[in-house]
Amino acid sequence: MLNKNKLFSEREVTLIPDVSQALSWLEAHPDALKGIGRGIERETLRVRPDGKLATTDHPAHLGAALTHKWITTDFAESLLEFITPVDRDIDHLLAFLRDIHRHVARELGEERMWPFSMPCVIESSDVIQLAQYGSSNIGRMKTLYREGLKNRYGALMQTISGVHYNFSLPLSFWQAWAGVKDTESGKDAISAGYLRLIRNYYRFGWVIPYLFGASPAVCSTFLQGKESSLPFERNERGMLWLPHATSLRLSDLGYTNKSQSNLGITFNTLDGYVEALKKAIKTPSEEYARMGVKDEEGRWLQLNTNVLQIENELYAPIRPKRVTRSGEAPSDALARGGIEYIEVRSLDINPFSPVGVDETQVRFLDLFLIWCTLADAPEMSSAELQCARKNWNRVILEGRKPGQTIGMGCEDARQPLDVVGKALYADLKRVAEVLDSQSGSPDYQQVCDRLVASFDDPELTYSARILQAMLDNGISGTGLALAEQYRQMLTEEPLQVLSAEDFTQEALRSRNAQQELEAADKLSFEAFLASKKG
Repeated sequence: MLNKNKLFSEREVTLIPDVSQALSWLEAHPDALKGIGRGIERETLRVRPDGKLATTDHPAHLGAALTHKWITTDFAESLLEFITPVDRDIDHLLAFLRDIHRHVARELGEERMWPFSMPCVIESSDVIQLAQYGSSNIGRMKTLYREGLKNRYGALMQTISGVHYNFSLPLSFWQAWAGVKDTESGKDAISAGYLRLIRNYYRFGWVIPYLFGASPAVCSTFLQGKESSLPFERNERGMLWLPHATSLRLSDLGYTNKSQSNLGITFNTLDGYVEALKKAIKTPSEEYARMGVKDEEGRWLQLNTNVLQIENELYAPIRPKRVTRSGEAPSDALARGGIEYIEVRSLDINPFSPVGVDETQVRFLDLFLIWCTLADAPEMSSAELQCARKNWNRVILEGRKPGQTIGMGCEDARQPLDVVGKALYADLKRVAEVLDSQSGSPDYQQVCDRLVASFDDPELTYSARILQAMLDNGISGTGLALAEQYRQMLTEEPLQVLSAEDFTQEALRSRNAQQELEAADKLSFEAFLASKKG
């Protein structure tokens, strides 16, 4: 027994960095965490009552997707995206998000919001209409960018939905932790802190798909007749699954761009990241050059023939961000003001929540991202980032496999996933105690206690639970039942923090704002695109 305890202790030390000193600092400075900023972006496909993709335009009465603050579209007209403002209160944040869902559910008529990340009943990618943003140059550019995505990666892949979690630590944290005075003079130190968070996220963020991945299966229609190298199990309902998968959305079936793996983008310094990102949008691609910018009839096919058309095309599980000024590129915003917040991009739609994400996930992400900021994070080469991807892939494709292990860096040494996970949770519990001491409630500690059990029993994970439902009732059957259940629930609930008038006024404002953009254009579309190249 003593030897077993010793082994467990050694494993903790080996893979999880020693954060005890930083945690002791945090316990001595609990006020440093007051005022965490959070925002959520949730995507969801509109579907018909039979589960097939809606082919209607984005509902005009919701407002203009180009300029609406809360309700827009992502890749396709049928792919809704809901955006909350920055919020420092979790209950208010989720109530705001739920109000958007309540309002949209009432406005969709017979259409429903698909509750899964992976699309199902799309018989042909030809029915997927690109998102339309009006006749302004910026609106046309957004649609053309999506035309490029369709031609580069296929429209079906772009209809995969997710949840993005935006997170920022308060200035008080950086003042106490890094000794900064204000955000302007301290932007380098703050940016370095967020980059440290990102490097640890690459090393340990596989815990997110392990716990919350909810796409262990796909409909056979998603493959569109193409062969996959994945060893899928199949049934007569047209369902393909991997028995221990967590998030096929994050696998090679989903958001991947192999040409991006050679870009050499790292997260060691902000200047290095910005420089590499700028280089990527100017790096020619032989493959995309063969496609051309326009076809023989003069129709636009893509914005340009570079590896990235624009910076947003970089697929990453996490991004450093700053709110951009009008016409400003994301990298220019970062260079100007430093990192303002980070965007977590590896959350599947939570099928057990009407709004695609829940309080447990928000609180876990708070704990984990704070831990990532506190823990030592040695610099990572681009090769090391690729090594970290191996752990992610292992968890994505077979995370619930008995005896699953996690690798360390680029070494061959492995540790059991459950041991690593529980060692991480021992640290997260201490962060939870600090956060709970501020609110006087045990909410964060309860999240820890509830989720840590998933390492001993993988059947408690989201992927295991939803896979069982899909095996029982099919993907389409399960999705339709949940979509209808949530539709009824949301339409019957009263609005909580917004009013019907708020939505009416924002729809009107957004339409007027789009019209003003269209009226203000002075350049031709070609001249506008040329101006963006600079």
